[in-house]
Amino acid sequence: MSEPTIVVDRNGPVSVIRFNDPTTMNALTGDMAAELRRLLKQEPQRARAIVLAGSARAFSTGANLASAIPESLEGFDVGATLEEEYNPLMETIRDLPVPLISAVRGAAAGVGASIALSADVIVAGQSAYFLEAFARIGLVPDGGATWLLTRAVGRVRAMEMMLLAEKLPAPQALDWGLITRVVEDEAVENTAMEIARRLAKGPSHALALIRKSCWAAADDDFLTALRTERRLQREAGEHPDFAEGVTAFREKRAPNFGGRG
Repeated sequence: MSEPTIVVDRNGPVSVIRFNDPTTMNALTGDMAAELRRLLKQEPQRARAIVLAGSARAFSTGANLASAIPESLEGFDVGATLEEEYNPLMETIRDLPVPLISAVRGAAAGVGASIALSADVIVAGQSAYFLEAFARIGLVPDGGATWLLTRAVGRVRAMEMMLLAEKLPAPQALDWGLITRVVEDEAVENTAMEIARRLAKGPSHALALIRKSCWAAADDDFLTALRTERRLQREAGEHPDFAEGVTAFREKRAPNFGGRG
């Protein structure tokens, strides 16, 4: 019996979801996208933070073209696979109620790069790289790449990544503001776990609202963002975590957030 291509390791309040198909460098199939989406909906019911990881050689090299593209291309709608498989996954990532940290070693290419770059905190190894390889086979970037890249690094740098389809090394990605931090390759997952554990101790309800407001702000104008902040701030202030945070501040102690929804 073959091993599952995605596995979950639960470490207290943190769940590690790992791509587990080293023979393809974690190339994604439609079934894998569906399974990842299922796990991302399931794990927040018990976890307060999620780490998404791959293997030493690759986070993910993108869609598995061997399984995704038929022998005859006549009538084949490449966009249908996005609508049915990958777009719902990216929407699930956007709407997660818990922080998501990606731990990137080796290659993060194609839709694999989109998944890695959609995380809240992106930790990459020194030898990791990001690659928008779509132009090499006559396609356009997907998985929200056009949106993610232009907002992270600006139109000009995003264009360079997408048009030239060249590897972007992790140190350069950090310099461009595309990722959060770069560490030694062997320290990637430990660093991601340290961040996840720290976030898991935080005010989970407020962190969920921070995620919601940040994603919304990327599309909103300034005044709309102000109104969103006002609405979500009221919701945060009505939660017990706020009372605990204020009490801890007044008592000059560390807060003990209960993780209540």
